[in-house]
Amino acid sequence: MKRKVLITLIVILASALTQAHEFWLQTKAYRFKVGEEMRVDFMVGENFTGEFWDLNRHRVERVEMHAGTMVKNLVKEVKPTAGKNLTYKFDREGTHLLAMESNAAFIELEAEKFNTYLREDGLDNILDARTNANQLDKPAKEYYKRFAKLLLQAGSKTDETFRKRMGFRYEIVPLVNPYTLKSGDYLECRVLWEGKPASHALVKVWSHTGNRIFLQNIYAEDDGTIKFPLSSKGPWMVSSVKMIPSEKEGADYQSLWASLVFGID
Repeated sequence: MKRKVLITLIVILASALTQAHEFWLQTKAYRFKVGEEMRVDFMVGENFTGEFWDLNRHRVERVEMHAGTMVKNLVKEVKPTAGKNLTYKFDREGTHLLAMESNAAFIELEAEKFNTYLREDGLDNILDARTNANQLDKPAKEYYKRFAKLLLQAGSKTDETFRKRMGFRYEIVPLVNPYTLKSGDYLECRVLWEGKPASHALVKVWSHTGNRIFLQNIYAEDDGTIKFPLSSKGPWMVSSVKMIPSEKEGADYQSLWASLVFGID
C-alpha cells in the first residue's frame, strides 16, 4: 500500500505549560557505569518540558526494571515526592528498560478544550463521532492511563532488552537499539494497540537541542511502524495516544498514553 506518512517539523521555544498531556520518565543521563546510581523524575507536561507528576493525586500500578531475563519490581521503591521519585543502582552491564503503568485517572474538559485536544493529537475517530452526534458543543468526561518506558544503557555491552514488549495495552517498541546508533542515523519503532500494529496512529517525536525543542509529527504505516532521523544528540521521546469510548461508567472516553524516552550520543 502507498505510504501514508506526514512529517512536520516544528521548532518550539521552551515555554510555560498550557495543558499537561504528555507523560514521561526523565533522568539526567542515559548511559551509566555499572555500580552507578540513577535518579528518575516522573514528568508531565507539553513540548517535552514539564513539571513533576503529583503522586499524591495519582498512583502507579506497575514499575519494573528489565535487563535481559532479569525483572525487578520497583513499585515499592517509588516515592511520592516532587521529583526524585525513583533511584536505581545498575548492578550489571547491558541495555535496561524501565517501564511504568499508572492507574486510571479522571478529568472533565470543556467542549472547546476537548475538541482542540482531539485535533492536536490526531484523534480523528473521536472528533468525527462527536461531529456526527452533534456533540461538539458538549464537555467530555475521560479516564486516562499512562504507559511510560525509559531505555538506558549500563556499560558498553548492548543486548536485545530494547525490543522487549511490556504487554501494555498501548505501547511503543523500538526495532533497533538506540544505543547502537548515533546522531544522523535513523530509528524505526512500532506502535502497538493491544499487541497489534496501531495503523495510521499519530506519533510525536520530540528532541532537545539546547533550549530548543523539535517535534516531528508522523503517521504510522499499516504495520504500525514509523521511521525518523536522529538529527541531534541528547534526549529523545516518542509518544502517542489512543482514545476509545469508555468501557466503564462515569466517563465518555478512555485515553491511553504511551511514551518511550532514550538518549543519543
